[in-house]
Amino acid sequence: MKPTILNTSLWNQLRKLCTSSTLPEIPSCPYNAPAYQGAEYERVKNSYASNISPSVRPFYKEPLLIHQGRSQWLWDHKGKRYLDMFGGIVTVSVGHCHPKLVAAATEQMSKLGHTTSIYMHPRICEYTEKLIGKMPKELDVVYLVNSGSEATELAFLMARLYTGSQDIISLNNCYHGGSYASSASTAMSTWRFPVCKPPGHIHVMNPDVYRGRWGGSHCRDSPVSPGGRKCDCTDDYCLAADKYFAEFEETFRFELPNDGSVAAFIAESIQGIGGAVQYPKTYLKKVYDLIHKNGGLCIIDEVQTGFGRTGEHFWGFQGHGVQPDIVTMAKGIGNGFPMGAVVTTSEIAQHLNKALHFNTFGGNPVACAVGSTVLDIIEEEGLQQNSWKVGTHLLHRLSALRLDHPTVIGDVRGKGLMIGVELISDPETRKPLPHEQMMEIFEDIKNMGVLLGKGGLDTNVLRIKPPMCVTIADADFTVEVIKRAIEIHQDKYLTDKESVFCSAI
Repeated sequence: MKPTILNTSLWNQLRKLCTSSTLPEIPSCPYNAPAYQGAEYERVKNSYASNISPSVRPFYKEPLLIHQGRSQWLWDHKGKRYLDMFGGIVTVSVGHCHPKLVAAATEQMSKLGHTTSIYMHPRICEYTEKLIGKMPKELDVVYLVNSGSEATELAFLMARLYTGSQDIISLNNCYHGGSYASSASTAMSTWRFPVCKPPGHIHVMNPDVYRGRWGGSHCRDSPVSPGGRKCDCTDDYCLAADKYFAEFEETFRFELPNDGSVAAFIAESIQGIGGAVQYPKTYLKKVYDLIHKNGGLCIIDEVQTGFGRTGEHFWGFQGHGVQPDIVTMAKGIGNGFPMGAVVTTSEIAQHLNKALHFNTFGGNPVACAVGSTVLDIIEEEGLQQNSWKVGTHLLHRLSALRLDHPTVIGDVRGKGLMIGVELISDPETRKPLPHEQMMEIFEDIKNMGVLLGKGGLDTNVLRIKPPMCVTIADADFTVEVIKRAIEIHQDKYLTDKESVFCSAI
């Protein structure tokens, strides 16, 4: 049946009812933010519109002006408190304005704010040794950079220098950055400009067990199963992985040189901007074996999944049972401080000696102090373990919500605090929820005090990737808010049968 939209008056009555006192009180916060004293809201809004790149688009119909943050909380210019369940696009790993981070950055800035690699300083040694201590022993060389895009670019350079080949393979629906080469590996039309891309980038079928050709209830490494899809796989064998891998092999037959040479394959452990998409179990292992057999390198993108976010492991790739040759990381590495890193083997790193390679800000003393302190906080406060505990609880509650609202929530997926909720308009075809309806739900969630992200090619996936210090109470409140927003949506977009009932009220 086609949905019938309620008249504005009735919908507003239902909307007020759904957002009334039935919504639980937002969890408490011990910090009281001071009153905002910055530029007026309209002035800031106009400045964004006229002086800042037009591609920097506000998230909401009524854009937020945020001026204060503590732990998992943010405050706008009116003093309203929000539960941040997106962490500045999966970047705030240990909490906003963590006192240990503030102290570490302040102390280092008072001693030495900047020097480059032409001089030595102790902070870089301290930090890189800590970071390497979190990696497999073969990955023992660190290059510090400023962002995930820059890390991707450097990883590609390393792979091409090492192998002598040019082709980089990536998955459809992936995102690896916005710079020239990193955007060429990105395979989402919403992030592609109509300009010539550099040569040597090949995209292959994305092994999405919910939206793709194959996949079902046993296929992915998540506490919850794909929505509405069954399969004949078992816990020990994944048929979907074999089928997607067969498609991957076709790339070697048709796209690559006759000798099968390839520079690298790059993938996220879980696709982030693509909508928290997980691959079938064993898929990455099969791909890695084939790439290595043909002399290529395997690059894992841990920009969003690293630093304990997936809960079970410190790095997302560990959940796949694979050994990458190069690891790229950023975002949570600095809790919002602009830094990134590439970690690789000594053998691969030696090939950068073929010419000079220099990064002005890579290894900045303040960045190293921040990065080192982030690692300490994750360990001391058990944030990896908290990601698993709270994330698993949240996934199960969201999965139950999907069962209650199967016509709107198509899939719940993820691991730890790397979660996606895919919204649909047809459970049989899995057709994405129309953009305007998605944005209404998104706006309502914000108005009820929770900040989420959105992702996927059709931007119909709610992305839940908060600071790793969130609590069970925060998770429960988030679910109740999403539930209420879904109910508001269903009250507005009724089926013909339901609208007859409403018209009789």
